[in-house]
Amino acid sequence: MRALRHWSVRHAGAMERAWELLERLLVAVAPLARRIGYARVERPVAAVESVLKGLLFDCRMCGQCALSSTGMSCPMNCPKTLRNGPCGGIRANGHCEVLPDMPCVWEKAWEGSARMRGGAALHVVQFAVDHRRLGRSSWVALMRERCPEAEGKSR
Repeated sequence: MRALRHWSVRHAGAMERAWELLERLLVAVAPLARRIGYARVERPVAAVESVLKGLLFDCRMCGQCALSSTGMSCPMNCPKTLRNGPCGGIRANGHCEVLPDMPCVWEKAWEGSARMRGGAALHVVQFAVDHRRLGRSSWVALMRERCPEAEGKSR
């Protein structure tokens, strides 16, 4: 799993472009998802999201994806689950102080963000994880955010 996670960081520019296409698709289908009901589409969308992002990013399904802001390196893979940069315990070789055989997630985030057009987003402060959203789809959250006008009227 870690090898694919590092591959995704090395190819962060391509992953960024793929995300932009997927984001456009999600926004396009948001009115349909709203009509069906976000609660009804949550489970199947979360299942697909979990498989894809699990393979590519070792995703933990926090429900508040920050991959496009963290160089395609999931901050939830940090043993301390730090969402805003390294802890200060990075070893001289760039590895984690908690798991010495693992490269620091934030070293990888820096590496990946350098390959992205939107790499400056790495400097945007991320909110703490809302644990009520664990296991929920960040894709459905994006659809809700982009197409909210009739949220309460879904069947």
